[in-house]
Amino acid sequence: MRKARKGTRIVYVPGNHDEFLCGYYGTHFGGIDVTETAIHEAADGRRFLVIHGDHFDLVVTQARWLALLGDKAYTAALTLNTVFNRLRRFLGFPYWSLSQWAKFKVKNAVSYIGEFEQTLAAEARRHAADGVICGHIHHAVMHDDFGVRYVNCGDWVESCTAVAEHHDGQFEIINWSVTPQRVGAPVHVAEVQAA
Repeated sequence: MRKARKGTRIVYVPGNHDEFLCGYYGTHFGGIDVTETAIHEAADGRRFLVIHGDHFDLVVTQARWLALLGDKAYTAALTLNTVFNRLRRFLGFPYWSLSQWAKFKVKNAVSYIGEFEQTLAAEARRHAADGVICGHIHHAVMHDDFGVRYVNCGDWVESCTAVAEHHDGQFEIINWSVTPQRVGAPVHVAEVQAA
């Protein structure tokens, strides 16, 4: 809110964990625009579709009860992860994500991630954008595998990641569990809440 009051343009793109805000698309309050999607023009002129990504998740859109059950299981895993990482920190070990490890142990999760990325890349092309910046699946990555730049910021809780854009228009994934308290000079920092 302080940034907004000082003139920073803030665009809030709600996702499945803050879907109560979806009814406010198109509104502006306290210096914050609430939108379903946005187009971000990078410093180098490239255009990126900014979208949470939950609308492309069949579990979220077609099996609401399974999404709610998954949300409860995810919350429990995060609680367990907090206790586990306190113990790891006490023993001198770095942060480790239990829920992220569990996801990538499941073979179908890898296939799901690939399909999700491909679908979001197609959506970027549909918007005549050079790339997409999204979240939702908690998997921070940048690549050009589908003909456009795919950027997923991961999340603050599970992977401790965000995406920063530098003055030359290049993007970087910042991982706080690897480089804590990083100080840099990015133009924009995007957190597309991945939930």
